[in-house]
Amino acid sequence: MMEESRNDYDSPWKEALEKRFPEFLALLFPSIYAEVDWRRGQVFLDKELQQVVQDAQLGRRYADKLVKVWARDGTEAWVLIHVEVQGEAEKAFAERMYVYHYRLFDRYRVDVVSLGVLADTTMTFRPDGYRWQRWGCELTFRFPVVKLLDWEGRWLELETSDNVFAVVVMAQLRAKTSRDADERGDWKFRLVRLLYERGYERALILELFRLIDWMIRLPDGLERQFLESVYRLEEAKKMPYVTSAERFGIEKGKQQGLQQGKQQGLQQGLQQGEAAILLRLIERKYGAEAAAACRERVLQADAETLLVWSERILSADTLDEVFR
Repeated sequence: MMEESRNDYDSPWKEALEKRFPEFLALLFPSIYAEVDWRRGQVFLDKELQQVVQDAQLGRRYADKLVKVWARDGTEAWVLIHVEVQGEAEKAFAERMYVYHYRLFDRYRVDVVSLGVLADTTMTFRPDGYRWQRWGCELTFRFPVVKLLDWEGRWLELETSDNVFAVVVMAQLRAKTSRDADERGDWKFRLVRLLYERGYERALILELFRLIDWMIRLPDGLERQFLESVYRLEEAKKMPYVTSAERFGIEKGKQQGLQQGKQQGLQQGLQQGEAAILLRLIERKYGAEAAAACRERVLQADAETLLVWSERILSADTLDEVFR
């Protein structure tokens, strides 16, 4: 596997928890999900968490989140989520769970429910409590914990689940358990293809694609092959979505421009290549009429402006947003 430092698991987990917190609980902690009054929503308390843990030197934290929810009986509860994605089991995990728990309660005097998510690859690492005792004084702290490796035996359940957080779990598992880069690449494409096969709307595909792309990193050569496959998938399904595959399209346009630049001048060749790929992206996303309407504007723009427009089209909903 790639070195741990090459994989940024922290950021995608933070984003997934913030955007899909109800789905996270529904999939991994269904009994707790059932106790929450979701009509009242949830509030993320990042500042409150930072204030109580900033001086706790108990190992590196990964995507710890603090969320305020309301129970069905109307009472307020704070849900503390610890996501442990280290390659090796961490001995201080249970102690850290306890320290953060009592610090939050001591400072805010609210009900705190601590939940652990273990995404490491050590099957025997399953801390579910912190215990201490001496001379008759004893402390026992228990917390619910989920081991993602247990979902390997429930893979079909993940693949057929209508809960979008199942995709996050699958991506994390394949990022951690794949034997080599080729296997990671195969699984990365399979997971992306699953998004299209499920018929998700464009915004959700972009959201989940970003998380998959973030979790499953590939060497440059395999990344290019993966993006080419996604590009062909989009064309075959005739879906007007612009995903990370367009990064390859933009890069391809630059390369075409550089080749033309050898004969026509570097700057002119780069401009022509970027203009050609931008017009193609506009046609795929907004239609042939839109591409024809802005063709002259694109052809007259300089290479730097074309690059800005090409980057904007990845997230723009309208053509006006591209040219703003």
